[in-house]
Amino acid sequence: MTSKDELKARVCAEIDRQAERIVAFGDEIMRNPETGFREHDTARRVIKQFVDMGLEYRSGLAGTGVKARMPGRSRRRTVSILGELDSLLISDHPYADPGTGAAHACGHNAMAASMLGAGLGLQPVMDELDGDVVLFGVPAEECIELDWRMALREAGDLEFMLGKAELIRLGEFDDIDMALITHTEGAGDPLATMSGTANGSLIKRVRFVGRSAHAGNEPWSAVNASKALTLAVSAVDAQRETFRDSDMVRISHLITHGGEAVSAIPGAAEMEMMIRARTVEAMEDASRKVDRALRAGSVALGAEVEINTVTGYLPLVPDEPLVDVVDANSRDMLGDEHVLRHGGHLGSSTDVGDLGRVMPVAHPFAASGNDAPMHSNGYFVRDHVLAAVNPAKFMAMSAVDLLADGASGAEEVIRDSGPKLGRDDYVALRRRLDSVRRYRGDEE
Repeated sequence: MTSKDELKARVCAEIDRQAERIVAFGDEIMRNPETGFREHDTARRVIKQFVDMGLEYRSGLAGTGVKARMPGRSRRRTVSILGELDSLLISDHPYADPGTGAAHACGHNAMAASMLGAGLGLQPVMDELDGDVVLFGVPAEECIELDWRMALREAGDLEFMLGKAELIRLGEFDDIDMALITHTEGAGDPLATMSGTANGSLIKRVRFVGRSAHAGNEPWSAVNASKALTLAVSAVDAQRETFRDSDMVRISHLITHGGEAVSAIPGAAEMEMMIRARTVEAMEDASRKVDRALRAGSVALGAEVEINTVTGYLPLVPDEPLVDVVDANSRDMLGDEHVLRHGGHLGSSTDVGDLGRVMPVAHPFAASGNDAPMHSNGYFVRDHVLAAVNPAKFMAMSAVDLLADGASGAEEVIRDSGPKLGRDDYVALRRRLDSVRRYRGDEE
């Protein structure tokens, strides 16, 4: 029987042999960005790689997802290695699509390349593993273009705004036991960060409706929807000291419509809000307080308010038993001095948090060679060896540890990670967090 160390050495040698292909694939996606649920060309590029590997695949999952299974010698457990397909919208980014403004300012192109690289490395040793590996190109991690996605929802084309949430709802993770995915981070050391928690989020689409009138001749006949909104924002700000520091609550808003003309009292005003927090309970608490503040603006001016709350992300809590496996392999490959175990808590969000509700997940980070802030017009992957080839190796090595010797490593991770939600319970949780509420401010 071949030892795990021998299998891992073969895996890494194959990834090194394929490094030029991995780097070229990451660069190709970076230069051809597409936003979530629109990644049709990106999906075709992934499909071409799967075809070249001789893999059977399924495509069109949650619109653009692509999934290929590499069978082991037995089917005891299944480990998935994920790669994001989507980009952001940053029109002044150096690699932005000139027509759409799409740009890979979060490094998802390298995540797709690391998925491919791990698959290339594992393919020659699959007949010595006691489980399957699923390579999964997943859509729509970024929570953007909400008007368009809400229209898709109203048309019945999707229910959830994010790719992994929608894939879970559709049952596309039912045949997978655990998942690995590596995000990009900054320029240099640490070369890899193994773990970190992240906020969940709720989105609110808020519309105040009042009554318009001439701003000079007859303002007393109006109900100023814009001022109702302004008061509501002030009331939200007044709530901030009521949030526990440990809950890491973040509330941001953007006024999307404030009126038609300065000469008329606005009869309608709209804004979009995002509430982030460390736990589901803290998300719900903050949501209730924000709704009260929105109602206060409505009552003060006598306007109506409609509050449409849509679940964004669930909080991320990686499973330490699975992180242990990836951590050990990253240290063997990169050295202890180049690996950070825990990067702390992030105020940002990822739909890997959703996936972690239904299965063990590990979500390490790898250096990208770029120290610009992520999601900025200066951030892109400068070094695909750091961002794609290195994580391809430590994720593939981890798959060996999980699936060799009767998949005993995977069994231990599942046992030690504790209970998870079933698909139906997960879907019910997201639906419970969604709501549409309407209030009339002039009611006694």
